[in-house]
Amino acid sequence: MNLRKLIFSNRSFTPIPLVVTLIYFSSFETPFVFIGIIIAFLGESIRISSVRFAGGATRTLKVGAPSLCMSGPYHFTRNPLYLGNMTIYLGFVLFSGGDIMWELFLATFVFFTFQYSMIISLEEKTLDKKFGNAYLKYKSNVPRLFPRFSIWESNDLRSPIPLKKVFSTEKRSLQNICLFTVIIIIKNYYHLFIK
Repeated sequence: MNLRKLIFSNRSFTPIPLVVTLIYFSSFETPFVFIGIIIAFLGESIRISSVRFAGGATRTLKVGAPSLCMSGPYHFTRNPLYLGNMTIYLGFVLFSGGDIMWELFLATFVFFTFQYSMIISLEEKTLDKKFGNAYLKYKSNVPRLFPRFSIWESNDLRSPIPLKKVFSTEKRSLQNICLFTVIIIIKNYYHLFIK
């Protein structure tokens, strides 16, 4: 198995060392605790918006997509889900604080940029074959991960799916975000009383 496939198949587990590190080193710092929550919320908003247009097909163990989504946040970046994930984790680095917050922020940015570059390059091979010229045109106009500032108009006129359906698809992500937030709060609250 090559490195890209290995990373793709384990992408749900690769952040675990980061999460453990953030919990261990966390120490709330004002104003970063508030800035971090806002950034993490922005990341989840990007994810929710992405799923509204791409649907539940984004949660798959197979490389590829049933259709080429170029609406909503896909007007700005070809991979808004990955951008949303990265934004969530960067927000949680700030929320967690600690003595090595900025080192962890940089390491998190570099790690996810590398991970998603590997995964995206694997996915692009499949999408190139499946969607041909339509995907080639999309690739030449919309950046891979970091968004463009203006909307790229496409002929994809799909409507977003209802939020109720999105929340059922996003349930696991939302549960993980809430659990992580609660653990960090409890750790910092407890730490305040044992000093």
